Amino acid sequence: MLDEIKKDAGQRMAKSVASLRQELTKLRTGRAHTSLLDHITVEYYGAQVPLNQVSNVNVEDSRTLTVTPWEKEMVAVIEKAILTSDLGLNPASAGTVIRVPLPALTEERRKDMIRVVRAEAEGGRIAVRNIRRDALSDIKDLLKEKMISEDDERRAHDEIQVITDKYVGEIDQVLADKEAELLEV
Repeated sequence: MLDEIKKDAGQRMAKSVASLRQELTKLRTGRAHTSLLDHITVEYYGAQVPLNQVSNVNVEDSRTLTVTPWEKEMVAVIEKAILTSDLGLNPASAGTVIRVPLPALTEERRKDMIRVVRAEAEGGRIAVRNIRRDALSDIKDLLKEKMISEDDERRAHDEIQVITDKYVGEIDQVLADKEAELLEV
């Protein structure tokens, strides 16, 4: 029973770290990367569809993405979707190919991005601590129902803390990597 609680907490914490990594890939670092456009959806035959399901997204050079729609009619729709996204990008179409240039990051913009990254990391830490709280609550419930001894409860508490420290450390490492990436000129 305690093993299940620890295993569940570990899995949920790992998902929180993975979610943080996913969120941080959306933040621009001035380098072109195809995952930058992953969360953009376009209307395709009446349904909202991810951009990568109606076109090819490629890296042309370090500061330019190219989007090649599979159908010519989709050029204007895709261009509008990229323009209205929260990324602040200005796509330019040349026939059936849409080029998305990434503007260079200014020092002020880099500092803003670091603030956003730190806020995201803190959100990840909070999520991990909430999972720890839930696991400890489950363990206390087992103790109240006399299904485990106080020694088992103390040991499980310590093991949950070790798991929590491990994932908070991973979040700190992800944050440090992203900050270094943002500060690169």
